[in-house]
Amino acid sequence: MAEDGREKERKQGGLKTMPFILANEICDRFATSGFSANKITYLTQQLHMPLVQASNTLTNFGGTSSLTPIVGALIADSFAGRFWTITVGSIIYQLGMMTLTISAVLPSLRPPPCSPQQPCRQASSLQLAVLYLSLLCTSIGSGGIRPCVVAFGADQVELQGEAGQKWNFFNLYFFSMGMPVLLALTVVVYIQENVGWGWGFGIPTVAMCLSIIAFVIGYPLYIKMKPGGSPLTRLTQVLVAAFRKRNVVKPEDPSLLYEDKELDADISTTGRLLHTNQLVFLDRAAVVVEGDIEESGQPRLWRLSTVHRVEELKSIIRMIPIWSVGIFVVTAASHSYTFAIQQARSMDRHLTPKFQIPPATISIFTVMAMLLSLAFYDRVFVPVARRINGKPSGITYLQRMGIGLAISNLANVAAALVETKRKAVAAEHGLLDTPDATIPISVFWLVPQYAIHGLADAFSSVAHMEFLYDQSPESMRSTAAALFWLAGSLGNYLGTLLVTLVHDYTKEKGDWLQDNINRGKLDYYYWLVTGMQVFNLGYYIICARFYTFKPLEVAKPENPSKVLDEEVGAKEVEFSKMGT
Repeated sequence: MAEDGREKERKQGGLKTMPFILANEICDRFATSGFSANKITYLTQQLHMPLVQASNTLTNFGGTSSLTPIVGALIADSFAGRFWTITVGSIIYQLGMMTLTISAVLPSLRPPPCSPQQPCRQASSLQLAVLYLSLLCTSIGSGGIRPCVVAFGADQVELQGEAGQKWNFFNLYFFSMGMPVLLALTVVVYIQENVGWGWGFGIPTVAMCLSIIAFVIGYPLYIKMKPGGSPLTRLTQVLVAAFRKRNVVKPEDPSLLYEDKELDADISTTGRLLHTNQLVFLDRAAVVVEGDIEESGQPRLWRLSTVHRVEELKSIIRMIPIWSVGIFVVTAASHSYTFAIQQARSMDRHLTPKFQIPPATISIFTVMAMLLSLAFYDRVFVPVARRINGKPSGITYLQRMGIGLAISNLANVAAALVETKRKAVAAEHGLLDTPDATIPISVFWLVPQYAIHGLADAFSSVAHMEFLYDQSPESMRSTAAALFWLAGSLGNYLGTLLVTLVHDYTKEKGDWLQDNINRGKLDYYYWLVTGMQVFNLGYYIICARFYTFKPLEVAKPENPSKVLDEEVGAKEVEFSKMGT
């Protein structure tokens, strides 16, 4: 019987599941990119929104799409599991895309085109309601997909014993996500600009449908981790228990704190968390006093927690400072798909006398730079660094993230300098008051800032996800992946707040962010963001310097029962301290 179970485990998981899992995320990313990359154009030219309102609508949409993964992750970790959360989320996302496609096809769901005889008229309340309904569905759907796919994929290689390939999975994940984005920013955006928005939204909608089919087909091959119960409940129980015992004397010997391997079995399949000497006030939750244990021998969990559960909460608290760094990163990049595209629209985009690239297509240089950087990092940089320092990952993910943050500062500097140049050319040719005119400066002046963003993402975004996955408790990895998107959510909302504040406070002094960007001061805005990023880098260096990695004691299966392997556990603690 045990042999049959091990044989079934060998048949499940591993790299053979990657085509099904990545097919879902590739189609999802293709759909999302084709859906949103050029949406600033759709809102300003088809729905006739003012620039600031359109920009804020998109950043708010991006923020909501990155906020819902927290709910999806809690559902997956608590009771539904990752497979079903991904499946249901994909279906809801599909409904949102279908709604937007229908609104792009039916003229009654858009305001009439502008003409000399017909002044531009903004979308009606009904038309905006349809738009917001579609965005809401895609936001809810993202909540089921985003936090679970990366953790679900990593589970397939890690749980099958291919831990050496776990880190390669993150590079593979981000590389695979870049390819459909590249396709969407070229083919789909061109179709939207030159064929029609119905086709431009319809093609990603069909791709999303195919992704759901591909993912469901792989069902028999997946390793599906059993949900460990609500992580929020466990964390709250630790806090309540520690508060109740705030006056209890904590024993000096940590081995006297309460442990229950059987109780923690479902939430520590790869190993139990060991006691740490940080945030020690929480240890009182694991101090046994009279009345903490029922007559049946079971602990009263709102009064007593195990060391493992206390350390789960400690791990999450320790992660928060480094996690929060990602908020400003997203804030700094939030203008890349709004203001920068409006800049591109004002510039010379011709490749040949008769062909010009759509403004949103300029974003391909971010994706191309990221893809090339990931390939170079995985195939050249890591092997060389590994030979120099002997670390399996070449450099730690904290070092990798720091490099990415430093590089991202250069992108904002480049953006500010190019915008100064663009306005100078506009002034030279007397085009400051003709925002619809094409300024005789090549759109490829924008390439450096986009390429630097891509290079920075290859370092910071991948490392951020690795950090959250590795340092989170195993029963909260969907929640940890959701934290990655939560940083994006808060970053987008902060971007909206920043744009609104800048617009309001500069309105009487030249208005940095006016509809006529030739008269605006986007370069000042970019310098402001650069200053924020310099502060963010300094904050990160301090947080990384004092971060303590989680120590893990590994339970190793043997003869088919699980026996604690102290030697492996010791090695795992040392490995975790390396930050790899």
